[in-house]
Amino acid sequence: MGTHLITGAGSGIGAAVARRLADRGEELWLLARDAGRAKELAGQFPGARTVVGDLATPEKLDWAFGKQSLPDRLDSLMHIAGVVELGSIGDLGPKAWQRTIAANLLAPAELTRQFLPQLRTAKGHVIFVNSGAGLNAGPQWGAYAASKHGLKALADSLRAEEHGNGVRVTSVYPGRTATPMQESVFRQEGREYDASQWIDPESVATTMLTALDLPRDAEINDLTVRPGR
Repeated sequence: MGTHLITGAGSGIGAAVARRLADRGEELWLLARDAGRAKELAGQFPGARTVVGDLATPEKLDWAFGKQSLPDRLDSLMHIAGVVELGSIGDLGPKAWQRTIAANLLAPAELTRQFLPQLRTAKGHVIFVNSGAGLNAGPQWGAYAASKHGLKALADSLRAEEHGNGVRVTSVYPGRTATPMQESVFRQEGREYDASQWIDPESVATTMLTALDLPRDAEINDLTVRPGR
């Protein structure tokens, strides 16, 4: 039985992965932004442990974790939570950029730093749920794409640094997936949302578990997933 820390477990891809791991009898630690959210996650996933830390303020994670019990080892750290705020480069101000970069890049970097000792102990796996925008940037997606391009760089550097410690690193690049975040994107775009047209979160969860379950003689570095219909 493995031990896994997951961000974004409340909905979408994060919830799908957490359910699959819970069904396998694995030990879950779920990151929550506050005590109220922690209580909701504990009800959603009976038996799971929660850790409180707000990804919007990565500079405070060290302080927050210092006051809580944490796992002694981690078989995986799964970065799934994220935020998106669309807007042209000419319109988005510094606060929008700061919110996006803090949650999508700085927080995963700090969270990884905090839990590297536990990952090294278990020869664990760090999985970053990136985005198609982490490979190609389009109009209105500048801030989000910049944060996700940075996340790719973070993953690539981490992989090179931690290979000798037995820590595997995978980036997953889903296309549009039927999640609450995607629904928010469609609202921002002013378009009608039809979840049936996009990737099921369970399919992205399957790709992540494929990388996680791969025998130790191999490592999947990058996985690109696109809508099949």
